[in-house]
Amino acid sequence: MTRGTTGNARGELARARLLDAALQSFARRGFHGTGTRDIAEAAGMSPAAVYVHYRTKEELLFELSLAGHRQVRQVMDEALTGSSAEAGPADPARRLRDVVRAFTSWHARAQIHARVVQYEMAALSPQHATEIAGLRREIESLMRRLVTDGRDAGVFGVANPRLAALAILSLGIDVARWYRPDGAWGPDEIGAQYGDLALDLVRWTRAG
Repeated sequence: MTRGTTGNARGELARARLLDAALQSFARRGFHGTGTRDIAEAAGMSPAAVYVHYRTKEELLFELSLAGHRQVRQVMDEALTGSSAEAGPADPARRLRDVVRAFTSWHARAQIHARVVQYEMAALSPQHATEIAGLRREIESLMRRLVTDGRDAGVFGVANPRLAALAILSLGIDVARWYRPDGAWGPDEIGAQYGDLALDLVRWTRAG
């Protein structure tokens, strides 16, 4: 390993430690209640070391938000690909249920990350908020398309696909607020239940 590679690896490790420390600190104290010193102490680093890797604590929040939204989009895309491979694109109910299951279970499984990402957005700078808003529009567009496909196929009786998609997303996001790892239901069980609830919300007409 070259010297430069070693330095890069150490830098990446330090950035990862700071991101994790920021995540835990924001979750405990909120963004505005967290200082740079809090993050540095949680990471086992000096306050000055934080600024070597991140200019502001808002930049840390943005990196967390960017990663969280990209993860959500990835699990939705993977669920859609898997569902289409198994059931085919002609089964809109299966596709919607699988995507909602993946979306919801992520918000339980990655609860701390999801809670910070979803409920600290107002602290982002205008430029960063605009970038995150673009990712959120992509997620909303995917969910709306799934609902619209079912309506156009005549198996969903919902009158307003966009409103239904927003309602489904809101239900899944809120799981991050109330979920507890030691609670009665695990992420997979919650995801499966919400997938079924989504079909009820769009007024799915079962064949036969």
